[in-house]
Amino acid sequence: MTETSNKVRLKVSPDAARILTQGAPRDLQLMAARGALPLAGRDLLTVLFFMLHGRDPELRSQAQTTLQELPSNVLAGVMREPDWPAQLLDYLARSRPEDRVLLEVLLQHPALADATLITLGERSATAVELLVHNQVRLENCPGLVEALLANPATDRASKFRLGWQDPAAVLEPTAVEEDDSADHLPVDAEQDQADDGEGEGEPEEEINQSKYQQALELGVSEKIKMALTGDKEWRTIFTKDPNKLVSSAVLKNPRITEGEVLTIAKNKSSSEELIRLITLNREWLKHYAIKKALIFHPRTPIQNSLRYLSILGEKDMKALAKSRGVSQVIVNAARRAVILKDKKK
Repeated sequence: MTETSNKVRLKVSPDAARILTQGAPRDLQLMAARGALPLAGRDLLTVLFFMLHGRDPELRSQAQTTLQELPSNVLAGVMREPDWPAQLLDYLARSRPEDRVLLEVLLQHPALADATLITLGERSATAVELLVHNQVRLENCPGLVEALLANPATDRASKFRLGWQDPAAVLEPTAVEEDDSADHLPVDAEQDQADDGEGEGEPEEEINQSKYQQALELGVSEKIKMALTGDKEWRTIFTKDPNKLVSSAVLKNPRITEGEVLTIAKNKSSSEELIRLITLNREWLKHYAIKKALIFHPRTPIQNSLRYLSILGEKDMKALAKSRGVSQVIVNAARRAVILKDKKK
């Protein structure tokens, strides 16, 4: 638990102060420690918290027992208030690590300390279920992903969601599929040479295999660093990483080419976040092929696709009007454009 020597500021009501003040009747304090007084939920929790940190061993022991036995729904209801100290949140999290009702509230609490989160991530099976989908906590708590991966209760599906890759899997470089839009590639999109001449004299397949193997050993923070600074092979590996923090970092790499961006935009399995980041880059949107790929991508926001429609050539517009892979709103807009153009002929 967080060191008790830290000072804690907590508002105390008159009812709670009457019990906690020096010289209060002993019987009254014992009843409060047992939860036997008709106190409001906040007052009871305040009294128990101060007793838990007091010098009286009997009151401290009884307060501890009462806190552990309080019904989950009652305790969770009181804990929704935002001004509880981190020390109390830490104590409850550590003493009731599998109390799902309580943890659902604690994990959303603004005062919960990173150290408490990491402890739960390492030890609590219930916390794994709740935290693996909590993107805010995963992004803002350094070390939490590693803690969850180290938890014996974390199953394979959860590990993959966190960016883990199975060392036993047979890893092969993923081939990039070509489509009929190659004639619209930006000039520099055809550059397939490794950046800065790395890997000279070594078979390409061996280089890829080596880097895939290295990727297995990297933590999330290390993956992000490599995605931000690495060469084309590293970018290709991490574009497919299930952790969106890692895959998104690839698009922030200053060495990424328009050809790589086009490949991501054409890949129907590319995440919504990757597509969103591409739509925010004006330089990439200057290329016809990238805009076209975005229009045909099912995860591109509808308002963006509609805005880009005017750039499509007649052949591509007709193809879009027959597409089954995008929103019907986009298809209908393309059909109207085709009909309008036919009328003008």
